[in-house]
Amino acid sequence: MLQGQTALVTGASRGIGKEIALELARNGYRVAVNYYNDPAPLVDATIAEIRALPAVALPIDILPIEADIRSSSQVTAMFERVIGAFGRLDLLVNNAGVQTWKPLLEVTEEEWDLVVDTNLKGCFLCTQQAARHMKDHGGGSIVNLGSGCNKLAFPSLVAYTASKGGIEMFTKEAAVELGRYGIRVNCIAPGSIESERTRAEDPDYAGTWSKLTPLGRVGTAADIAPTVVFLASKGASFISGQTIWIDGALFTKAQWPYQK
Repeated sequence: MLQGQTALVTGASRGIGKEIALELARNGYRVAVNYYNDPAPLVDATIAEIRALPAVALPIDILPIEADIRSSSQVTAMFERVIGAFGRLDLLVNNAGVQTWKPLLEVTEEEWDLVVDTNLKGCFLCTQQAARHMKDHGGGSIVNLGSGCNKLAFPSLVAYTASKGGIEMFTKEAAVELGRYGIRVNCIAPGSIESERTRAEDPDYAGTWSKLTPLGRVGTAADIAPTVVFLASKGASFISGQTIWIDGALFTKAQWPYQK
């Protein structure tokens, strides 16, 4: 348990971000839960679930905060609120992300901007704000969420693939520049993770991807969250600039993952 440690998780009202926020709270973190343009009942339910955990000492230890991470002014205001509420920030998890399924020749400029600005620009803006605080307060940890698209090109995911490949290189660059301040930066690249979103894309998502994954199953958000906790811990104090693949060995195979 890391009592007194604080974290901000972007895109944390649902999916992987929600599970990361839950796992951090279970481990004693005070957690700021970022979201944007989500229905109030969804956000309220997520916050109530986190606050109900036995490890959460006080309701104020969980801070819901709406902000569009594509906007520098909103990101600045969000960090001011987090630091004002918690007094410090030990961990930033850049989880928020969107995608557009469309062939390269059909992607609009607006769709490209939405994906790249959310996934990559948002990661940059939040990392910059977090690092400015951590630099003056003894360091910290930043964990970015990548994807199998870090390594392989996925058809009809051009903007998403470009953004996630950029996140991997941004992770390395940030780790090199920020290491002198005691700030570690790492990337987690999930493989086939079953969620509400992926089931909407493929009703038999688990059946499709479990056959392609050497471990014989798809992953869940609960497979991702513990690694975030580890990367922020003292046990990972000499790990920085790395991408950790949580994919059941899916992207270790030499073959194209869609090949059966």
